[in-house]
Amino acid sequence: MVEQMRRLVYIEDEEEMIDLVRLILVRRGFEVLGAGGGRQGLELIRQNLPDLVLLDLMMPDMDGWDVYQQMKSEEATRDIPVVVVTAKAQSIDKVLGLHIAKVDDYISKPFSPQELVDSIEKVLSRRKQALGNK
Repeated sequence: MVEQMRRLVYIEDEEEMIDLVRLILVRRGFEVLGAGGGRQGLELIRQNLPDLVLLDLMMPDMDGWDVYQQMKSEEATRDIPVVVVTAKAQSIDKVLGLHIAKVDDYISKPFSPQELVDSIEKVLSRRKQALGNK
């Protein structure tokens, strides 16, 4: 049985970061769809209903928290896990993200390839367990 390729949407305004993450994750069996801003990212999410979203917070057209709130307000996208990937590395930002907004994980830039993969696998594993228990 061949495992289906898992699809991610990475919303990030730096094209090089999308390319780097794609390079890391394609080798691990992921398809990475990149969006250069929040509005484009929301469209990609709605069209593709990915397994997970990687989300930068600081973007010029639409802040990452706005993207997150819109995702969570729509029935079709509210259960898609979100990992915040951001340069906003202060502990208060992490607390806000994980405990107040309830994102699934929070990675600070710069990060190692293994840190990224571990986070994604952990979040997808939790989601699979949660879906299995329903």
